[in-house]
Amino acid sequence: MPRKFAGESPLALTRRARRISRVLTETYPDAHCELDFTTPLELLVATILSAQTTDVRVNLVTPVLFAKYRTAADYAAADRAEMESIVASTGFFRAKTNSVMGMAQALCDRFGGEVPNRLEDLVTLPGVGRKTANVVLGNAFGVPGITVDTHFGRLSRRFGFTTEDDPVKVEHEVGALIPKKDWTDFSQRMIWHGRRICHAKKPACGACPAAALCPAFGEGETDPEKAAKLVRTSGPR
Repeated sequence: MPRKFAGESPLALTRRARRISRVLTETYPDAHCELDFTTPLELLVATILSAQTTDVRVNLVTPVLFAKYRTAADYAAADRAEMESIVASTGFFRAKTNSVMGMAQALCDRFGGEVPNRLEDLVTLPGVGRKTANVVLGNAFGVPGITVDTHFGRLSRRFGFTTEDDPVKVEHEVGALIPKKDWTDFSQRMIWHGRRICHAKKPACGACPAAALCPAFGEGETDPEKAAKLVRTSGPR
């Protein structure tokens, strides 16, 4: 497992993490949530559907879904078979339909049909964990949150920010290194970097702008020309 730089103090780790954050900011100045949405409810639904599939796939499905169901009450009263047919291509469609309908019913029962803007409320909804809640908080409400998806967790360990696998522990350890106001943007840039350069199986180390700051440099292709061929302009998402 990737380790911190030998002998790195907590202060040095914090400084290095913030330098990496600045590098990622320069590299991905337009980083944003790649799920299409116009309201908090749409983002919440899209994020639930994004489990175990790509943002691209979800974005192909949601225009039909969002046109048909506009409110939490619409989702709660939906014909289950019809919704399942719409979201089928995202995989696990029965479980996702259960989550979306259950989430919508909970919104109607406990929050007046509106998506709450507090983490402690969001995580009480069916199908909504901390990752989904932080996506919605950060991107729909402007409330800072760290989104620990597979990309974020992998990069956090490679960069030596944490050695934890548990998403909640990763969230807290990395959150202590980065200013709270930057949490949402930092999360998105880490995700973009994971999708484009720091891949799971063969990271493009030789093309990584943060290579000099990364303890895991060398896990992937280090030759700049060969690494450049591994870089993706987007996704897989």
